[in-house]
Amino acid sequence: MTAPPTLPKSRQQLILAVLMMCSLLIWLDNTVLSATLETLADPVRGLGADPGQLQWATGSYTLAFATLMFTAGAVGDRFGHRTVFSGGLVIFAGSSLWAAYASDAGQLIAARAAMGVGSALITPATMAVLMWTFTGAARASAIAIFSTSAGVGMAAGPVLAGLLLDRFWWGSVFLINVPVAVLALAVLAVLVPNFRSPTRRPLDPAGMLLSISGLVALAYGLIRAGQVAAWSRADVWAPIVVGLALLAVFVVAELRVKAPSFDPRLLAQRMFGGGNVALGLLLFAVAAITFYNAFYLQGALGFSPMKAGLVNIATALGAVAGAPLGSRLTRRLSLRPVAVPALTVAALTMGGYGFLGLSTPLVGIEILLFVQGLAVGMVIGPVTAALVSNLPLEQAGAGSAVTNTVRQTGSVIGIAVGGTILSIVYRRTIEPSLAGVPGPVRDQARVSAEQARHIAAVSNRPDLARAADDAFIHAMHVGAGWIAAIALLGAVVLLITLPAAGRKKDPLPELDFDEEVLSAEATRAT
Repeated sequence: MTAPPTLPKSRQQLILAVLMMCSLLIWLDNTVLSATLETLADPVRGLGADPGQLQWATGSYTLAFATLMFTAGAVGDRFGHRTVFSGGLVIFAGSSLWAAYASDAGQLIAARAAMGVGSALITPATMAVLMWTFTGAARASAIAIFSTSAGVGMAAGPVLAGLLLDRFWWGSVFLINVPVAVLALAVLAVLVPNFRSPTRRPLDPAGMLLSISGLVALAYGLIRAGQVAAWSRADVWAPIVVGLALLAVFVVAELRVKAPSFDPRLLAQRMFGGGNVALGLLLFAVAAITFYNAFYLQGALGFSPMKAGLVNIATALGAVAGAPLGSRLTRRLSLRPVAVPALTVAALTMGGYGFLGLSTPLVGIEILLFVQGLAVGMVIGPVTAALVSNLPLEQAGAGSAVTNTVRQTGSVIGIAVGGTILSIVYRRTIEPSLAGVPGPVRDQARVSAEQARHIAAVSNRPDLARAADDAFIHAMHVGAGWIAAIALLGAVVLLITLPAAGRKKDPLPELDFDEEVLSAEATRAT
């Protein structure tokens, strides 16, 4: 690889500022949507979206992001990272505008998928530009500074969403992306050279098509099960089978490619494969419990978007503190005695949702959320860093692509499964309370607790609203138990696959800039 040109220090600082702004924009957008779900479900203030549509609004973004990101780096090598970066910003800004003015849930889902495409192009280009702009010690310092944008985005996102939702309509949480993206485009054009690698990695259109088709079919079947409250129907099990088959074909196809964008062979390595399975299970659980959190705080407890956002800062602060704490403890104790207990604690906090109710003190909720964020941060950062740092240098890029794809795939499936459990249990629980209720009211109350509360207010049926709250709480308790079990399974996988401290062949390296990047990316995922 040719050495990158040395840029003036002032120019480097401006480039770093715009890269941080773009990273902040993407991760702000992730957190603001969680705070908006309850509003989107409201038939008056939002779109009247049902649980399945909200699952798709969340999952479509992650699905596009997961399946396109491992190809986006190769596109940047071929056409220049500034070109790809700029294209991603244009797509992200245009789809944000589309999402802001979506007139129904279907349009919002499509817009969110397009936003995921933009983010998939932006994310690898951001790191590539950073690596080309800075060298030596300046690179390590720049990455350390850059990594703070994740924590800032996580902490500020819910508060910003609450502020906007309290004063404007729900579309404002997407509309704010547009001026920021336009400013970033202007700065990119003026300051950033069009870096590109002299070695062009091959594109993988077949793998990209198979992975997208497989995940879409699988997610559709899982979400459809929640909509119809049954697993035996052909429109539920058939898409699941087709999705799993397409993903199997995807793995076989990637095994036959000389230089695959997603290399399944890496998963055959005990530590790398087991660590990624555990991360996928953890992100499955994180995505599902976050989905529950939005409806519990704003729906069942009746918190305003601003209050719910302030409550969720505890999770962000815990995650920001957990990543560096986990890294320091790992250097002292090794990875296994840190990651396994931390993942176990994370699972227990998710199971702790099974004890939350309509009268739970706020301080108890805050403690639970902080410990959850702390434990998750202590797992994701050190485990991700260790997995990639233990690969040969020539496999580091492929390993990072595998880890990111597995992590995002876990999130997609977690939202689908977690939301489906919530929907099925809610419908079965509220059914006895609907005896004698008029047909139209009964049908709307069955959809979700949000719809039930709305129709209860319109038809002056406070008993129906109470029944909906009770049914939701019971459904959340059941779902939390399953989610905790999935996370605990991840802890078991880590216990089996990570080497014990006394059997390590090589000590874990000191935290260098590559590990700081991985820790930052892992923190964003929470």
